[in-house]
Amino acid sequence: MTDSGMSAPSTVRVDLGARSYDILIGEGLLSGAGEICAPLIDGGKAAIITDDTVGPLYLNAVKSSLESKGIDCHAITLPAGEATKSFTHLQAILDELLTAGFERSDTLIALGGGVIGDLTGFAASILKRGCKFIQIPTTLLAQVDSSVGGKTAINAPQGKNLIGAFYQPQLVLADLRALSTLPERQIKAGYAEVVKYGLLGKLDFFEWLEVNGPDVIALNSGALSHAIAVSCQMKADIVASDERERGQRALLNLGHSFGHAFEALAGYQPDLLHGEAVSAGMTMAFEYSVKRGLCTAGDAARVKAHFDHIGLTGWADLPKRVTDNPNKLLPALMQDKKNERGEITLILARAIGQAFVSKSENAEPLNDFLLSYGSAPHPKDHQ
Repeated sequence: MTDSGMSAPSTVRVDLGARSYDILIGEGLLSGAGEICAPLIDGGKAAIITDDTVGPLYLNAVKSSLESKGIDCHAITLPAGEATKSFTHLQAILDELLTAGFERSDTLIALGGGVIGDLTGFAASILKRGCKFIQIPTTLLAQVDSSVGGKTAINAPQGKNLIGAFYQPQLVLADLRALSTLPERQIKAGYAEVVKYGLLGKLDFFEWLEVNGPDVIALNSGALSHAIAVSCQMKADIVASDERERGQRALLNLGHSFGHAFEALAGYQPDLLHGEAVSAGMTMAFEYSVKRGLCTAGDAARVKAHFDHIGLTGWADLPKRVTDNPNKLLPALMQDKKNERGEITLILARAIGQAFVSKSENAEPLNDFLLSYGSAPHPKDHQ
């Protein structure tokens, strides 16, 4: 262990040739950020972009660590929440960085969850046609999913993540200690993305989660480290084989077509977190796979049972403005980025661990399936 309290991290490599980078997973990485990041920043300036929830917890530690290595730091703090992924806040970031004289050789550091990571990455991709970018994710969801793979974006009124770019970071630092300050609801939302990796291609990992999921939620260091490492390795392998989502990478969107529709109808408000929308979406994807005769009802029930056991979101837990309007789900799904030439693409499953990309899905039976949820039990609002 170093003087900063940083333990030796485990490393997952994202192999993209000249744009390859490491995901470091360990404890104390925030306070060791200067030591780790200085060689990549290489004498340039750094802008730490965070939000008003994460900033009071970790900004000073990261900034002090960087400054101790002689790095000139600039900090930008934004409002927390999905609504921050907007043109308004993107412009605010760019205006501030340009006024401060940031150059292409300087580095943007995303300190926060998926919203900050997506927004900062997109800003980095367009600032002077691209500057350097480091991810320091502070939520479980961001550590296992959104910080890895180079998808950056902001939202549009028409849907989630519709304006963005593929732009890889130089490094990802996943500090397990940062998760200790998260409310359980945020941990569970991130856990949904962990389960996704078992459902889409790794049955033995899903079976491990059925036994050890509660330990992951409880932030047991051994279980948590294993879950993050497996998730990151699976995503790294998929991204390395299909960086720009022309084929296999689309599997990572299991549950997301439905989930993004839920988020759009909910207006990206804080009573529906991304991971909550995705957990309901994955259950729906398996149930639609059953309706299409692709997988067994037993597999769909097993997925739902695990989410229920953990206390994750289902249809009946979504905000009323979603569940009261099932007729609006298909139009929202039609905005999905995976759709091509006006035809619907969904990620469906033949079994747990056997997801596949299904193109040209027929809108009529899909809409009938979605409308059937209108007669589901009356939803409850999030408290």
